[in-house]
Amino acid sequence: MTEASRRTIFKSLLAGAAAVPLAGQAQAFAAQASANAPETPNWGRGIEGQRKGDLGDGTYLNPIVAGDHPDPTILKDGDDYYMTFSSFYSYPGLIIWHSTDLVNWTPIGPTLFKPLGTIWAVDLCKHNGRYFIYIPAAPDGGEWSIYAIWADDIKGPWSEPVDLNIRGCIDPGHIVGEDGKRYLFVNGIRKVRLSDDGLATDGALEAAYQPWVYPDDWITENFAPEGPKLLRHGEYFYLVTAVGGTAGPVTGHMVIAARSKSIHGPWEHCPHNPLVRTLKTEEPWWSKGHATIIEGPSGDWWLVYHGYENGFRTLGRQTLLEPMEWTPDDWFRALGGDLSKPLPKPNGGKLSKAGFALSDDFSRDRFGVQWCFHDPKPDEMTRVKRDNKSLRIAGRGTSPADSSPLTCAVGDRSYEAEVTLELDGAAEAGILLFYNHKAFVGVGFDGAQTRTWQYAEDQPWNRQPVASKTVRVRLTNDENVVTYHHSVDGGKTWLRHPTRMEVAGLNHNVFGGFLGLKLGIYCTGDGAVTLRDFSYRALNA
Repeated sequence: MTEASRRTIFKSLLAGAAAVPLAGQAQAFAAQASANAPETPNWGRGIEGQRKGDLGDGTYLNPIVAGDHPDPTILKDGDDYYMTFSSFYSYPGLIIWHSTDLVNWTPIGPTLFKPLGTIWAVDLCKHNGRYFIYIPAAPDGGEWSIYAIWADDIKGPWSEPVDLNIRGCIDPGHIVGEDGKRYLFVNGIRKVRLSDDGLATDGALEAAYQPWVYPDDWITENFAPEGPKLLRHGEYFYLVTAVGGTAGPVTGHMVIAARSKSIHGPWEHCPHNPLVRTLKTEEPWWSKGHATIIEGPSGDWWLVYHGYENGFRTLGRQTLLEPMEWTPDDWFRALGGDLSKPLPKPNGGKLSKAGFALSDDFSRDRFGVQWCFHDPKPDEMTRVKRDNKSLRIAGRGTSPADSSPLTCAVGDRSYEAEVTLELDGAAEAGILLFYNHKAFVGVGFDGAQTRTWQYAEDQPWNRQPVASKTVRVRLTNDENVVTYHHSVDGGKTWLRHPTRMEVAGLNHNVFGGFLGLKLGIYCTGDGAVTLRDFSYRALNA
């Protein structure tokens, strides 16, 4: 199209001429797009309309834990299952989740209270009646090491972190060898023997296994052998590993396996490799990998791993469950396909509860389970005071980027959240969708006017007068399109913010960090904000 033609069409639009044919053309394009769009799955619906995997008819539809729950590590403990995930910069962190049927999960509480920097893939295990979590961390952005915490009761209290001085390593996986000794496998794939109490090393870090290599023309992010998870079954040790990179191209991440009759090898590649992999962009789950083998309640077997949801990388890597079977040659294979369809639930087991309400009147301490400060300083909790169904947060920093905002993970494609902000002193506070200090959007209030945060920057041209120290604010995220409203009369009347925002690009492939886009509340300046009546509901339920 020539520039002259563009100007002609623009003038016609201004004059109202050609509106009908252009509208008809737009409708045709919309109809075509709708015809090509994937059908929205019909999930079960739970508390506040939140989606859940259990469909109530003996089947489930992934994810089993929606939202930002990557690198799942799962433990079968009698009739109970426990799981935790990478918590990155959220503190309190490493929340333990519980289930008795492998499909429905509820949180118990956090295990890690001391900030260690970003927390990547951990391993939860039990040995001689004691629970352990092995944690890769890089305090203050320094060198990676593996830490351990332990508890005699899964509900805690958990110990302070112990540095095992396993330097430059991530993704620990615990196993007891045929010699009765304890070992950690790490990325690489390497291993190190542990002391009998599991709280120190008892040998050098050494190479353990050279992973199976996929064809060079496969589209992946990088080789990156990581996430070793081990199981002893029958006469073999099975080593399940992730390769291909955890993000990047949707076909990259994958699950491979090997086996050996000794923890020291030699290891034999599985002839079915890769066992799990996204093959095309049309699939509902991308970058599937980082798997653990787990026995179901009645003796069937399953793979638990993570993946990105097609079109919703903003939700982070979510937890998926796939059936598997052992083959006559003592290997195993996955049975769930691309996970686009409902699957039969694991046999047996007692029905668990699923999820929890996010709406909060602040009458109870929900730090760790729901609320977490992003990348907190050691004194971050001194900013907090809970009283009379309210939560007061003192100001810090000058923008959301340096304020360590309070965050809340969500698992729905579309949702609406509201909260009342009561400003005190020279404070500014507001609601956000927060990925990290480089990537966030939101709207704030200082008692006189709004502040608009877009592209992680203040937009001073977009100030709106709001002369009130008490504001109820609403954020609506409709499949990555964000709308803000505010009310100064307690929600009787609402005013829409003049700018809507599209946030699909606020994800790891653009900004790094392996995170998810979370609801956030920030407070900056010398004053404080008091939060009341936070409410949440899923949309399109």
